[in-house]
Amino acid sequence: MTDQSTRAAALLKGHRESIDRLDAILVYTLGERFKHTQAVGRLKAEHDLPPSDPAREAAQIARLEDLAHQADLDPEFAKKFLNFIIAEVIRHHQQHQS
Repeated sequence: MTDQSTRAAALLKGHRESIDRLDAILVYTLGERFKHTQAVGRLKAEHDLPPSDPAREAAQIARLEDLAHQADLDPEFAKKFLNFIIAEVIRHHQQHQS
């Protein structure tokens, strides 16, 4: 292995370790987020509130798009990601309504 190959392999290893740590952070963060949204779902069910809140969802999407711009992340990707999460949250809330 050449010096350049050895250096490239070390850089690759470092990037992959960072990716692995970030993946763990994402999973734990989503877990924490869903604990709170499930509590919201139970609260909504107890008080006969609708499972979705379109105004809140729109505000969250706008907020996330702004954060995406600040983080140099494609805002369309961020919007799709949040829409996916919101759909899952609504599904959970609907389960509490049953």
